[in-house]
Amino acid sequence: MQSGYTPQKGDFTFLHRQDLSTDTNFASQSYWKGVFVHFFHNRRAVTGLVIVLLILFFSLFGPVMNSFGYRDIVQYRNENNKRVVAKGIAPQIPALHRLFTGEELEGNFSEYTFLFGTDDLGRDLWTRTWYGARVSLLIAFVTIIIDMMIGMSYGLISGYFGGMVDNVMQRFVEIANSIPRLVIVSVLAIFMPKGMGLVIVALLLTEWIGMSKIARAEMLKIKEQEYVLASRTLGAGNGHIIFKEILPNTIGPIITQVMFSIPTAIFTEAFLSFVGVGIVLPQCSVGTLIEDGFNNITTLPYQILPPILVLALLMLGFNFIGDGLREALAPKLEDM
Repeated sequence: MQSGYTPQKGDFTFLHRQDLSTDTNFASQSYWKGVFVHFFHNRRAVTGLVIVLLILFFSLFGPVMNSFGYRDIVQYRNENNKRVVAKGIAPQIPALHRLFTGEELEGNFSEYTFLFGTDDLGRDLWTRTWYGARVSLLIAFVTIIIDMMIGMSYGLISGYFGGMVDNVMQRFVEIANSIPRLVIVSVLAIFMPKGMGLVIVALLLTEWIGMSKIARAEMLKIKEQEYVLASRTLGAGNGHIIFKEILPNTIGPIITQVMFSIPTAIFTEAFLSFVGVGIVLPQCSVGTLIEDGFNNITTLPYQILPPILVLALLMLGFNFIGDGLREALAPKLEDM
């Protein structure tokens, strides 16, 4: 400003609100909004999410996309107007059926569409594959949610109290973790009938251990911080401090552990059903379908492909989601 200058009317004007610019690059945002943005910038994580959502969609609506139930045996009328069971029909194309089985198709199948073919009893594999995926996902989600609550509470309590309480609780974890899973399943099979209940109980007895270790490690890292000391000084009880103050700050690693535990539970269910201690026929899961396909692999090799692909895609999708959540919940400095 020049010496002796006198401001005049009109030299200065007020900026309107629309003229003000905001620094969007470094604007403050909440923690979970940052997690959301970082996760959806990860292409592998988004790919895994799309895969899982597609399989969830088909597991819910795939079995109702045709007129056959998962236990219905497909029948047709031959030239003499007699009803004949369709055994092991490949997907609608006679040449493809001959390629797989070396047999000619009998009768007219133009009124049917078998996208995945049929099994050795004439049941539609499209319906059975997606129904089996629904059963496997249901078992996995139910067991992981219960295991998360049990393992999270166990680990938080053990790490919070420490001392003798922690020693006793961790010795129990070591004993439980040292028992092989097949031994637990074998003992359960003596007292429980085969089926979904046995698989769920077997997973409940084994999958909570990893969750408890993650929760305990987070508790040991957080419990000496200032806000916990402040809550204790103000008279907050142990339950309030554990589940109201500390738990919200440990939820990130626990969610990541859940995402990695779901494919483990799906694979375990498939393995138990494959060895014959899981889902009981005619109900099916991914494991029972793989077992059926393996038993008929020399005559109907296409039968094993749909459940194996569904299992592989589920494992791949959930692992991609778990990796994406792990990076989004604890991003590296160079990724920010």
